[in-house]
Amino acid sequence: MSDLREAASRRGSFLQTVQAVGWSFFGIRRSKGLEQDLQKLNPVHVIIAGVFGAALLIAALVFLVRWVVGSGVAV
Repeated sequence: MSDLREAASRRGSFLQTVQAVGWSFFGIRRSKGLEQDLQKLNPVHVIIAGVFGAALLIAALVFLVRWVVGSGVAV
């Protein structure tokens, strides 16, 4: 239980968290970077950034599909 509290009290910046989550969406993250992330980042921030990133990805895909279908190219 103390490990969870310790992890939640980490002071990694939200920008670092967003960058780490962004790299993980592409699947191109070095193991050295992963180890640094595990030591620095707050897991609560990681969850929030992951949900936000997934929502942005879904919105972008929906927009792209609607644009392609609306343009008449996909007949």
